[in-house]
Amino acid sequence: MFQRDYFMRMIEQMSVVVGQVMGLRRERKQEEALLVIDELLDREFRLNAKLIRSLSDRDLIAMMTRNGIVETANVYAIARLLKEEGDLHEELQRPESSYPSRLKSLHLFIRLALLDAPSVLKTPTEEAFELLADLKGYELPAETKQLLLEWHEAERRYDLAENVLYELMEDDVLTKADADDFYSRLLLLPEESLEAGGLPRDEIIDGRRQLYA
Repeated sequence: MFQRDYFMRMIEQMSVVVGQVMGLRRERKQEEALLVIDELLDREFRLNAKLIRSLSDRDLIAMMTRNGIVETANVYAIARLLKEEGDLHEELQRPESSYPSRLKSLHLFIRLALLDAPSVLKTPTEEAFELLADLKGYELPAETKQLLLEWHEAERRYDLAENVLYELMEDDVLTKADADDFYSRLLLLPEESLEAGGLPRDEIIDGRRQLYA
């Protein structure tokens, strides 16, 4: 009951904050909106934006884990506030600040999706895809691509997973053996799952064959 009450309170609080930020954005008061975000982070989590930027997504997840259970509502709140922060910096024409906020937010939302965390304002997957669209013009780090590969495969978007796989091979991060393992995993799945994931069995077999052509 306590966890449910806390989760509902977080949904209500996030709705209020996001509404407040959006209102300030409409009034072109982005700097004030950034202060609202900083104040909430400090009040709710005792973390300021500077500290959050210095911590990895893994560190933030670890900090929000109690007795082996990730407090997903808290992680969602931090991820969403970073997303809003990124949007505000973008409107202020500060790509050097917008990019890291959005990238860290993306990592956190993907990790929430992998944890099958419940929705707060949107599902973690919806939030992550919106951030990917925002980051479309950037070359993403290898660490991000590896996380994307894991996420796409876990959520059965096998065609997208294959695309990221080949990017990582071009970056010399993954090898042909890694790709072979990926295809081998997929070949264990039923045809209907592969079709739904956009990568039919014949394409998998062909892709695997081309690795060693």
